[in-house]
Amino acid sequence: MKLPTAALALEKLRGLAAQVPGLTSNSPLRIDSVYAGQTSVRQDTNAANRRPSLAQYIRKLLLVSDNDAFNRLYEFVGQGPLNNELHRRRYRSARIIHRLSVGDQEPSSRHTNPVTFYVDTALQRPLYLQIAAFNDKPFPAVRRKNLLIGRAYLQSDKRVDGTENTVRVNKPLDFSTKNFISLSDLQSVLQAILFPEAVAKKQRFDLAEEDYVFLRRYLSMLPRESQHPRYSPKEFPDAYAKFLLAGGPAGALPLGVRIFNKIGQAYGFLIDNAYIVDLDRNVEFMLAAVIYVNSDEVLNDDHYDYDTIGFPFLRDLGQAVYQYELGRPRRHVPDLGRFRLRYDE
Repeated sequence: MKLPTAALALEKLRGLAAQVPGLTSNSPLRIDSVYAGQTSVRQDTNAANRRPSLAQYIRKLLLVSDNDAFNRLYEFVGQGPLNNELHRRRYRSARIIHRLSVGDQEPSSRHTNPVTFYVDTALQRPLYLQIAAFNDKPFPAVRRKNLLIGRAYLQSDKRVDGTENTVRVNKPLDFSTKNFISLSDLQSVLQAILFPEAVAKKQRFDLAEEDYVFLRRYLSMLPRESQHPRYSPKEFPDAYAKFLLAGGPAGALPLGVRIFNKIGQAYGFLIDNAYIVDLDRNVEFMLAAVIYVNSDEVLNDDHYDYDTIGFPFLRDLGQAVYQYELGRPRRHVPDLGRFRLRYDE
């Protein structure tokens, strides 16, 4: 869900910039809170100027799949426009209806924060104010049997004194009110960002070439190559968000290979939606896969089979397809020029 959200955030900003001179994705911004559960933000200690910006949130989202970064983009785009724009582009399976990792649900998920963009890092000269928004046309729960998953789940409730009480609920977890999007739509979104000329016009995002280059750069950049934000190679190794071919934190990428991808990891599900390029051998392929690894069928217990089953499976799958592509005769040699990017900042 994070990649299409980032693309639509850039698209919305580009539309606003046509009316607000000086507004860019690097413009410092402030997010305020006006509804229960919302949080404000004024600083970003990982940014070069210590101020949040749209570009900085997208960097975090693509480099390490940062949940807070997604939440801020969700708040900027708005629940209604986010889904309506994806559906208009024929990504009809998309239901991106709540923030991540903050217990967001109805009705707070339909309320989004006010956002102010500024000329200066002192946040004294405002450029544009987006007032708080509310989606008055909610997306109803989807009733399908395959959205009931597992045999039990853990649920935490806050006590009056602020502490949490965790209980086990012995029934499947209902995902009908959760975010979701189909694997095929995810791959189509990635294709629209990497090869916009190859998809139907209705499926393309309204982005400038510099926006596409920005997205491609951070889709393929390794965490250690980023200066702002900066990530520790020990905590975020090269394969941290590269499940296919490398298998998560444990592996390393082959020399000459760049992976333009977006991963997902939650509730025992692992997903990688990738375009894998060997720039030395002129090999390219797209590969998307999802696997559910939760042998005890209990959700929210943080006891998933990621390391023993999920990561090794995705690593082996990616390597099998990569080896096949290395040896497959090609009638047409791919032009990989647009993917030979600079990663020094």
